[in-house]
Formats: sequence, structure tokens, C-alpha cells
Amino acid sequence: MSQLKIGISGCSGKMGKTLIKLISEHQECNISGGLEAENNPDLGKNLGKLINSDNINAIVTSDRKLFFETCDIIIDFSTPDSTVENLKFGKKFGKGLVIGTTGLSQEIEKKIEIAAKDIPIVYSANMSIGINILMELTKKLSSILNNEDFDVEILEMHHKHKVDAPSGTALALGKAVANGRNIDLFKHSEIVRDGINAKRKIGNIGFATLRGGSVTGEHSVLFVSDHEIIELKHKAENRSLFAAGALKAAIWLSKKSNGLYSMKDVLNLKI
Repeated sequence: MSQLKIGISGCSGKMGKTLIKLISEHQECNISGGLEAENNPDLGKNLGKLINSDNINAIVTSDRKLFFETCDIIIDFSTPDSTVENLKFGKKFGKGLVIGTTGLSQEIEKKIEIAAKDIPIVYSANMSIGINILMELTKKLSSILNNEDFDVEILEMHHKHKVDAPSGTALALGKAVANGRNIDLFKHSEIVRDGINAKRKIGNIGFATLRGGSVTGEHSVLFVSDHEIIELKHKAENRSLFAAGALKAAIWLSKKSNGLYSMKDVLNLKI
């Protein structure tokens, strides 16, 4: 059986390097290419050099056409603008995408939905098995605990270099709450509180963002009443769990037809 050829968009980032190492050690897959921006200092390098390995035969390129031609599936941990371009090329070349890029706007998410009519796509703000279970539990609890008795606060912490806030995972948890309560997240969110008029509104979903050090990712969902607190929490020890989830999604997606899928589909979660 031939190996699945996987390309990594955003290959020189922290997640990209973690993926390079993981895929290079997998018997069913190989790395066919790495994509980066035109001004990236790693352009032209062998991908193995990014992880101090001599066993990879692929280079870092900014040529999207060349990159897509050599891949079966693309794993995308890049930037919102790059993800939009990847959707265009994915449709043009008929290649499936696993999208883990965070900080995507509603407009870009709509473009993902449209592209999925022509190609298979797995899109998730977090590829972790544990986080996806947490999302399902959050949705379930939200449907049980009414919004007049239980306030919901979502707390997240990441390393000091993370650029988007709240994290994509925190927003996905917020969507899980909103879905459980059948409300619109963006009409019922409190993302920034400042000044003396910051009292929370009944039924809103609050977000708190912490940044510091080298924290990989911590997320908590708190259901708070006047009498008790129910807390769901997930802590990521390192990035390898996200890479493992993304690779699992890529292998799974290679056998699927056009459509938009989530990690819930990949993991067959039924809570």
C-alpha cells in the first residue's frame, strides 16, 4: 500500500515542526512538502533541517501550486490569510484539508463551509481528543443547567507568544455552550470587561484570557450558581497531542468524500 503524502502549511511554526517529526516516524505516511510565506527565512531548506533530521526528502516552499501538486492531503496550521488561499488551491487541485488554524473570522468559516462542497475538510479549533470530549460534555451540561440559575465563564491560558485572544478553542467551547442553550454565541458573549459598568448580563457567556510563559494550553468551563460551581477542565502538556489528532484526522479524511467534518466525526464521539 502506498504511503499517504501529507503537506504541512505553516511548516516552520511550532506546530509545523511537531507535525514534521510525528509524520516522519509514521509508517503509513510521508511528508511531501512544506508551505510558508514568501519572506520566511526557512524557504528552500529541507524540512528535516527544521527538526535536525536527515531522513526527510522535501523542501520548504512558498509556491502553492507546486506544494499542492505534490500532496494528497494538507494539514494547515498557518494564518487566516494563508488558510483562505489554501481553500482556493484545495478546490482547484481537489485536495482535502485538515484545518487547525486559529483566529478565523466568521467570514472565513463561511468560506470553509462553501469549499467543503467541493473537497473534504476537517476543521477544528483544537485537534486534541480530550478537548473534543470536553466540548461535547460542555454542550450536554449547558442543555441541562439553565442560564438563569447557572452563569458560564470560560477561562483559557496560553504562552506569551500567542497572537489571538480568546483562543480558538475557548470560542469553540463558547459555541458548545451556545448550542446547548440554543442561543447565538456572538450576541451573548462578554469577552472584555473593563471599568465600573462591567456587571454580567443574565444568560451571557463570559471569557477570560491569560497569557504567560510557555503554557501550551489550559481551558476551563465553569458553570456557576449561587450555591455551587461545576468545573470542566483540560490541560495540554505539550503540542504533540494536537499533532497526533491532526495526523489522525488526515488519515481519516483521506478515505472520505466531499464535506465539512469535525474532530467529533473523526473520533466518532457520541455523548
